[in-house]
Amino acid sequence: MTASDGVVTLTGHVPAYFEKHAAEKAAARVKGVRAVVQELEVKLAFPTARTDEDIAHAAIDRLSWEVTIPRDAIKVEVEKGWITLTGEVAWHYQKDAAERMIRGLHGVVGVSNQTTVKPRVNITDIGRDIGVALHRSWLDPKTINVSADGGKVKLTGTVHTLNDRWSAGSAAWGSPGTTAVENDLIVVG
Repeated sequence: MTASDGVVTLTGHVPAYFEKHAAEKAAARVKGVRAVVQELEVKLAFPTARTDEDIAHAAIDRLSWEVTIPRDAIKVEVEKGWITLTGEVAWHYQKDAAERMIRGLHGVVGVSNQTTVKPRVNITDIGRDIGVALHRSWLDPKTINVSADGGKVKLTGTVHTLNDRWSAGSAAWGSPGTTAVENDLIVVG
């Protein structure tokens, strides 16, 4: 790991994909970190790697146990240990839950979550709703500008940490009717 001017570079290898993900999240929570460069490689701890077919079966089984994800809403594709998720769900938390469920499976070296969120018909004032959510999450809504075009939300302005940037994005995703979030918030440490 190296750090320079608020940019942390993670290098080396880890025995599982979930550890790579956890390292990135932990680095982003450190005060003063404005960006994380992820160069960690997943090297499986066991000498015998699982086949893509085994990983696919395990992923489908794991998703079937998650009650927040509608049955058969997520499709799984596996290539050389890399999982791609596709499909359509009603809420962003369901998309996140699908990725979280398969992140720790043995043999997974990466995840590409291409699941989409269905647009909701009754979109009133997403920007106002997100502003209220930002205030509840202890972020200063005065430094964050929210604009919405239908279900597409754009966040601009400044935050103090990379974790605040992610929290603001999560708050935007939590608003009913949000189908996409463009998070252009700048970390000013």
